[in-house]
Amino acid sequence: MQNVPVRIPRQRTPADRPTVLVAVGTDRHRFDRLIDWLEQWQAAAAGRAAVHVQYGHSRAPRFEEATAFLDHDALQRAMAGASLVVCHGGPATILEARRHRHLPIVVPRDPAHGEHVDDHQLLFARRLSDAGLIRLCQTQAELAAALDAGLREPTRFAVASDTGGRAARQEAVARVGGIVEELISARASRRILAWRSR
Repeated sequence: MQNVPVRIPRQRTPADRPTVLVAVGTDRHRFDRLIDWLEQWQAAAAGRAAVHVQYGHSRAPRFEEATAFLDHDALQRAMAGASLVVCHGGPATILEARRHRHLPIVVPRDPAHGEHVDDHQLLFARRLSDAGLIRLCQTQAELAAALDAGLREPTRFAVASDTGGRAARQEAVARVGGIVEELISARASRRILAWRSR
């Protein structure tokens, strides 16, 4: 069965309202927990921001604009026009958000909730948070606080422009790649130790 993007009709919003872009990626697992948290936050935020959601295989959310999937160009345009970016813990999505000068608000998928096959997003997001490259949110309260702070003071969730150009981007990609390799190595070592102890 082919996945066809579903668009919920966009309601007109005042031009001066900030936009929160949410990207859950394309993983086949649902991420309804994040959708629920966002809907509850928006209800409490009383329309202070327009929320645009790329929801993947999750349930269709009740927002001004929502679509299951965005192609690469559409995602780039959405990130460029967003005031804040919320995303899952996928390395590519995080890098794209940073490339568009956002400090992404990251809610990693958790296998304990059936949102992914393993905990690599949790581990990866914690490493990036420790390095100051993302704002990690693992609870609903943390997400609400981050969104509220971002609406009050958007500059807290902006990163400096990439003045180094291509070399700086390649260095950032290499740094993220190194973190991913370390996590994979550590996971493989744990599996070998567990297998040997049988």
